[in-house]
Amino acid sequence: MTVIEARGLRKAFGTTIALDGIDLRVEEGRILGIIGPNGAGKSTALNAILGLTQYQGDLRVLGRDPWSERDQLMRDVCFIADVAVLPRWMRVSQALDYVAGVHPRFDRAKAESFLARTDIQRSSRIKELSKGMVTQLHLALVMAIDAKLLVLDEPTLGLDILYRKQFYDSLLNDYFDRSRTIVVTTHQVEDVQNVLTDLMFINRGRIVLACSMEEFESRYLEVTVRPEQVAAARALRPVNERQVFGRSILLFDQVGRQQLAALGDVRTPSIADLFVAVMGNHASQPQGVSK
Repeated sequence: MTVIEARGLRKAFGTTIALDGIDLRVEEGRILGIIGPNGAGKSTALNAILGLTQYQGDLRVLGRDPWSERDQLMRDVCFIADVAVLPRWMRVSQALDYVAGVHPRFDRAKAESFLARTDIQRSSRIKELSKGMVTQLHLALVMAIDAKLLVLDEPTLGLDILYRKQFYDSLLNDYFDRSRTIVVTTHQVEDVQNVLTDLMFINRGRIVLACSMEEFESRYLEVTVRPEQVAAARALRPVNERQVFGRSILLFDQVGRQQLAALGDVRTPSIADLFVAVMGNHASQPQGVSK
């Protein structure tokens, strides 16, 4: 089943083009990471998917037009934003009551079981909780809703590494299954390297890379090149080269591991390293996008 399908998706704010003819297809049971610099169009794309902004082009989410059929769509979609929107005056127990009252697919017992693994007290007001605890509460509320699509916009921004790991562990172990689909945007790409099934880089409103993680791992290799092999490595036309402690590290696309092993130490690059390489190459090309 196709969960999200966009063709020629476009959105402009005055003379600024936020989305410039994006084509996107996300199948059921996938975890897509959308990575891009500030102002690249990530949040605009999510807002279109959630029916929060109008757009040009064709967009279907779970078979529905998210702008004209948002009420029906939201029965099957959950959203966690950068900043939790839970009212600070509300008690944890009241938050549970509220979601139980407004969402027909909320399982309160499941939310309670998630919260039982935390230090969150039901009598506490949200303003008394740390940011990590607020995120845990928000996640417990969302994971207890039987939704088909979960959209996460910088969900762990501002959290320390422990809370970030707990967040994604909970997401994978307690929420995700092959019938659910997750779309996440984040700048903390190191946290999602082993979580994603699919990867997309976006810049200036355009998709500049889209692949599965299987393709990512088979296509891209990084080599710490021995000094005497630098010229030979450059002859293979790397997509990026950087210097670390005086050593040349070159990134290659679709060059055989055995061939590269003769030049130095070979490894799969991080998403962050590939992102820097792709964005650097993309920035050097003319775009034709109005600003």
